Amino acid sequence: MKSKRTLTIAMGLLGVTIAMVRAQAPALRTGPGVQAANDAKEPEVLATCKVPPPARGGGRGRAGAPGRGAPAAAGPRDYTVTEIPGVIAAGQKWKEVVEIEGNNADGIIATKDGGILMAQNDKSDVVKLDKNGKLSVVYMGLNTSGSVARNSKGALFVVNRGLNESIDELEPQRKVLANKVNGDPLDCAGGLNDIVADSKGGVYFTMGGLYRADAKGVVTKYGQNLQTNGIMLSPDEKTVYVTNGGTLVAMDVQPDGSLANQRDFAKWEGGGGDGSTFDAGGRLYVTSTAGIQVISPDGKVLGIIPAPHGVISVTFSGKDRKTLYAVGREGGNQAPGNKAIILAIQMIAQGPKGRGK
Repeated sequence: MKSKRTLTIAMGLLGVTIAMVRAQAPALRTGPGVQAANDAKEPEVLATCKVPPPARGGGRGRAGAPGRGAPAAAGPRDYTVTEIPGVIAAGQKWKEVVEIEGNNADGIIATKDGGILMAQNDKSDVVKLDKNGKLSVVYMGLNTSGSVARNSKGALFVVNRGLNESIDELEPQRKVLANKVNGDPLDCAGGLNDIVADSKGGVYFTMGGLYRADAKGVVTKYGQNLQTNGIMLSPDEKTVYVTNGGTLVAMDVQPDGSLANQRDFAKWEGGGGDGSTFDAGGRLYVTSTAGIQVISPDGKVLGIIPAPHGVISVTFSGKDRKTLYAVGREGGNQAPGNKAIILAIQMIAQGPKGRGK
């Protein structure tokens, strides 16, 4: 009787332990505001893939689908801006424009009136930050929006990182541009990340690798051995640049929008590589682990603009396009209390008047 009673007590304790573990485990979520790789219903979508999806691993839950930005230490860090001739004066300081709770600022671009647009992952909105630091919602009801891009003709696009991922056109009309690759859902190829738009009505985007969706939504993959993140299209639309760790890779744009001649264009120490922009002089700016890398038109690293927070996205804006804006982050994208800090700094270099990415 004693042994049976002991067994009964032990089984009861085991049941309590299992219940406690289940109670402590985070509940799987689904729907807008949840990236596809973290969605409870993702296995149902991946089960439809004719081509097996990448193995799990990597920042967004699948290999080749890196998240935007790495977890950063809490609080601002010390930094000193040194002169980069023609780019920025020594001693310049970043101004904190606004803090935004959660994973709600990414993929920023300039607006014509000196503000910026940004995608809000958690809220599934696109919002505007005006030149006075005021936030307003421009588009809502998206699906875990991650990055925005505008082409030289004014068309605006957004990537949706939620389950059943898609690239949507927002202006001049709101519609899905692409949500399939070779007949499979985009989810089957990885996780949508960054985007840039061309004047032909198509977009180039990163999803572990490098892809293009033409104006009809047909998606084609380009490049070899790439683990991409940030992406940029040169001002003359002749070159696409993508980050590949601590390297900026270039490919030539062909007349039909396809890509060829993959090559390493620039390399910096310290790794990382995420959001990007260019200035009116053709210099490139890429956020990295160490700060914002400034690269000459011929691929030489001219210097680094450090920041008080880790930065994931960058663009020129302001009244005269001489203000450099960046999205700083504290905490990981999914960590409790994580937030975005919109930063601004005065530049010597001037951003382009039109498309800036």
